[in-house]
Amino acid sequence: MIELGTEWSNWLRANIQRRTSPDAMIKAMISAGFDAATATFVVTQAISPSMPSAIPTPKTAYVPPFPSAGRPVSTYQNDVIPVAAGNRIDVGDRVVTVETRIDRPCVIVFNNVLSDEECDTLIKLSRPRLKPSSTVDPVTGKLEVTGHRISEGMSFRRCEDEFITRIEQRIAKLMNCPIENGEGLAILHYNLGQQYHPHFDYFPPQNPGSQKRMAVGGQRVSTLITYLNDVEEGGETFFPDAGISVCPRKGAAVYFLYCNAQGHVDPLSLHGGKPVVSGEKWIVTKWMRQRPFG
Repeated sequence: MIELGTEWSNWLRANIQRRTSPDAMIKAMISAGFDAATATFVVTQAISPSMPSAIPTPKTAYVPPFPSAGRPVSTYQNDVIPVAAGNRIDVGDRVVTVETRIDRPCVIVFNNVLSDEECDTLIKLSRPRLKPSSTVDPVTGKLEVTGHRISEGMSFRRCEDEFITRIEQRIAKLMNCPIENGEGLAILHYNLGQQYHPHFDYFPPQNPGSQKRMAVGGQRVSTLITYLNDVEEGGETFFPDAGISVCPRKGAAVYFLYCNAQGHVDPLSLHGGKPVVSGEKWIVTKWMRQRPFG
């Protein structure tokens, strides 16, 4: 028997009343952390409770409250943490300082990753190329614009010019991962009230679309989010299942590792961007893969 929290039950009821398609509801639940079988069963039963489902009820299932809270049961273990030890890390052209290290999930907060001038330049270069942000469809693996991610963004080609190459080299050394394993630097811009609901940066292995995204480069293993401006209020990067919240500060960054050498992924890396309450928020994100990407 699967028991939903009150908020999830109300969410299902409201979407059924507004005649949201079952596929859309299933995709939304998968994006929030449900496995595909559980999401399909729950939606099917909510729409037609008296109709037998073709999918059997799982004997046990992790059903997160809406949108997510509480710690999922997981056997994930970190093996080797790539980032160098110590409170100061020499990345070639500057020294990055470590403000916070957390073991599980593996989260590290850095200072002095980018200079003020570099932050301003990234914003200036990206502004003309911004488009509505997209997310990965869990079934098809295609990038789609949804209400789950409300922002605008763009991606630089990896090492597309001398300036971007310098940033790429510094970040690769800080994350201790080859440049060729990285996706291009991705800029995100959040206006007042915009946010990114809790999600995983890794591709959930149970989703059919994930296999298509991992065909080149394999699974994502780690993320570095660097803040390009000071946000007046709101905009924190938060990990709801771990009780961690990082305030955006210009030039600082948050790193998190979520895939080990065996290819296992860490559900405690679930994270999101809180709504911007005052001002705006600019970030640059680097995702690293298991193998060379692109």
